[in-house]
Amino acid sequence: MAKVKSKYVCQSCGYETAGYLGKCPECGSWGTFVEEVDAPISKKETDISVVDKFPPMRLDEIEMNSEIRMETNISEFDRVLGGGIVQGSLVLIAGDPGIGKSTILLQTSGQVCSKNKKVLYVSAEESAGQIKLRAERLGVKSDNLYIYPQTNLELVRKHIEEMVPDLVIIDSIQAIYTSAIQSSAGSVSQIRECCNILMQIAKSQNISIIVIGHVTKEGNIAGPKVLEHMVDTVIQFEGDKYKSYRILRSIKNRFGNTSEVGIFEMGQKGLTEVINPSELFLKEYNQTQTPGSTIIVTSEGTRPLLVEIQALVGTTPYPAPRRVANGVDTGRVLQILAVLEKRIGLNLSKQDVYVNVIGGIDVNEPAADLGIALAIVTCVRDVVFDSHTAIVGEIGLSGEIRAVNHIEKRITEAQKLGFKRIIIPAANELQEEVQGIEVVKVKRILEAITRGVGNKE
Repeated sequence: MAKVKSKYVCQSCGYETAGYLGKCPECGSWGTFVEEVDAPISKKETDISVVDKFPPMRLDEIEMNSEIRMETNISEFDRVLGGGIVQGSLVLIAGDPGIGKSTILLQTSGQVCSKNKKVLYVSAEESAGQIKLRAERLGVKSDNLYIYPQTNLELVRKHIEEMVPDLVIIDSIQAIYTSAIQSSAGSVSQIRECCNILMQIAKSQNISIIVIGHVTKEGNIAGPKVLEHMVDTVIQFEGDKYKSYRILRSIKNRFGNTSEVGIFEMGQKGLTEVINPSELFLKEYNQTQTPGSTIIVTSEGTRPLLVEIQALVGTTPYPAPRRVANGVDTGRVLQILAVLEKRIGLNLSKQDVYVNVIGGIDVNEPAADLGIALAIVTCVRDVVFDSHTAIVGEIGLSGEIRAVNHIEKRITEAQKLGFKRIIIPAANELQEEVQGIEVVKVKRILEAITRGVGNKE
């Protein structure tokens, strides 16, 4: 009999070592090593007869059909997925506890079943009765929806092969286990092996599978990083659980655009779609603004969004001034402050600077630079920025305003929401003129401040 070996595995990155370490040399995490046992597995336990149903084919021989994607009837979810769930794909949805992962997938199950599709919902964390209570609250009723409270993946696989459902939902990947691995559920080895088995099921039987994943306290997907590489699509569920809105963001998609977002509002009867998210982010926008507030036109995937940027600048009582940013990269804010100091002489070395994105959305693109800069300048000068003017533009280190993508879509979105003027980079050439809105082109940061704010001190 072969000797049983043990190893220590980092639960953050999957790094393996023979002995326990306090700090992981790979990712730098502390206290993340857990002992796992490598037990030898007999050939009988692992040997699976495989039938080659899909021999190699020339590209021009592959036929595409209209059923390659399965629409969920939830337009915001379909948008993030790229038009629907691709058959035979493995999708990972991650988010904070209580954010609404199980809710949206139970609602999705009901919508898919309404199209005469069969769905198997595997609950590894809740009982069948608990799922039933949530389904009644959400108004989900269907004879094609099967609830299976189970943590053993071998049993789950057996029922998948017997039922052949159109969609399988696993809630969650951290709670199921395979007896082929001698470690507890949720360990790096278990997550990796379970994901690999689910991928084999999805590809071999052409069944769509969605798995729910937990996140760490830092907001990263729990488990080894290889988990994100193995699946076809990774979707992040974002938002403040104490507020009503939720943001569904695609961070990886082999079958569609990345960075696509879907906006939902959480209510008593589950998640409802927000068709016009820009109105959601601007609904509390005060027409009689205070200094330090601007509207930017950001782009999430192919969708333009208008969001409010707020800045607060005040004298610091501390030796080192604070730089705090919510919704935007702090490093980006520091770079903008450096440009403002060097190119226009705005000295903020003895002042705290706070920047916040209203609505809970994260703005990651450089096109928000100009809006952030003008919000800071208006707060310093104590002037109110025009509430009917939107802003878009990236700031270079020399103070130039660089071109951004999807400029026509951004301008059209601002015009649709009633804005009378928009400030854009002069480097952007418009393919067609947009009616009903004044387009102001600027080349440098000083010109943008002069035309957007004026010379008022």
